[in-house]
Amino acid sequence: MTNQARSLKFSPEVRVRAVRLVLEHRCEHASQWAAIVSIAAKIGCTAQTLNEWLKKADVDSGRKPGVTTDMAARMKALERENRELRQANEILRKASAYFAQAELDRRWKP
Repeated sequence: MTNQARSLKFSPEVRVRAVRLVLEHRCEHASQWAAIVSIAAKIGCTAQTLNEWLKKADVDSGRKPGVTTDMAARMKALERENRELRQANEILRKASAYFAQAELDRRWKP
C-alpha cells in the first residue's frame, strides 16, 4: 500500500491532530523522529506516513518551500481540464476534416 493510500484512510482532522501532537510533544522526546514514532503508533499509522504529513504541513504553512496542497490540487485540475480540451479539439479537428472531405466529394459528383 502506498503512502497516499494509507493517508486516505485517515480523515483530514486526524492528520491535523497528529501533526499538532508531534509539534507540541517533540520536546518531550529525544528527537522529532522519536516523537513521530510514538504518536504514529498511538493513532495507527506508520511513522513514515506521519512524517510525510509533517512535511506537507510545513509546506502548507509556509515554513518550508514547496508546492502547497491547494496548489497541487489546482494544478491537477488544470492538467485534467487541459487534457480534456486537447481531446475535444482533436475530435473537432477530425470532424471538420471529415465534413470538409464529404463536402468536396459531394460537389465533384456529376
